[in-house]
Amino acid sequence: MTTILVPIGAFLFLLLIIHNWIISSEPRLPSNINILIQEIIDGDLPELLPGQSGLAKNGNIKIAYEILEGQNCKDINILLINGLSQTLLEWPSYFYNPLLEAGYRVIRYDNRGVGESDWMLNWGENNKYTLNEMATDGIAILNHLEIDKAHIIGSSMGGMICQQMAINFPNRILSLTSIMSTGFYFDNKLTDVPKSFALKILKLIFRHKKSMGKIETKIKFQYAIRQILKGKGDYELDTKTILHQFYYEIKNRNGYNSKANDQHGYAIKKSGSRYEELKKLNVPSLIIHGTDDTLILVNHAKKYAPMIPNSTSLILDGMGHDIPEKYTPLILKSLYSLFQKNKNLMAN
Repeated sequence: MTTILVPIGAFLFLLLIIHNWIISSEPRLPSNINILIQEIIDGDLPELLPGQSGLAKNGNIKIAYEILEGQNCKDINILLINGLSQTLLEWPSYFYNPLLEAGYRVIRYDNRGVGESDWMLNWGENNKYTLNEMATDGIAILNHLEIDKAHIIGSSMGGMICQQMAINFPNRILSLTSIMSTGFYFDNKLTDVPKSFALKILKLIFRHKKSMGKIETKIKFQYAIRQILKGKGDYELDTKTILHQFYYEIKNRNGYNSKANDQHGYAIKKSGSRYEELKKLNVPSLIIHGTDDTLILVNHAKKYAPMIPNSTSLILDGMGHDIPEKYTPLILKSLYSLFQKNKNLMAN
């Protein structure tokens, strides 16, 4: 009997260790997050799509977009491209509102596979896509709206798509801004996905897997990922605004596509390196990255930025894989400088 109890006791002890390991890895969420989520679910949801929404077609694929304009629109267009599995709502109002006030027209869109764009439900062995195809989605929007050229700004995977757009369609690009991105994610001379980041995500999935059918869990899960991406940055997330965004996505739009990670991850991996093409770019370019990025380490930016002729870099101390309000004035200042650079080039 004793010989049976010993292995059982050891097994239970191991389970306890694993349980504590998972619990201890949970990102530090606000103590009142459950209350906040319930208040948002029970309350009135603010409108998060204040612009003109529409659908463009790239072949048989529908791409959802939103046009935002201020009172003094100068007919200069900015195209915002978001990252892996993210929708157009990821672009915060504190980022695009100053651009609208400065007279720019801002267009943000859902990449294929997310939001209200086609989810590519037939994605499979014979119907996979790369960043090349994703770059044509942005061009399809410009064509649909009869826009000749635009400034393009992308974050994370969106930065990779922007690079591909500038490489493949340089005559359609006024300037390129690549934020917290890379010229080759799987560069074996650089650090791949930081192991600590991957472990945190895996533990998060393991902990919440059984209750992911609940809206409350879906919202909390998305917020926890945002907290992990923030890293150790010396700033606080705007919790209520972010929770509103996640709930709006679930309630008023299509929710989150569980297959998007696989689709977008494949697109990134299959696309390979852009290093050689970036060396030939003749587009005014700005590379922005944070020193505390937990997903794409800053050494990626330090490697690919110098490859782009006449590019400018902005390395922000303490910024994670995120575009926090704290750093937005510095980012906007660099953007306006880049836009002026393009204007001067066109004048010459």
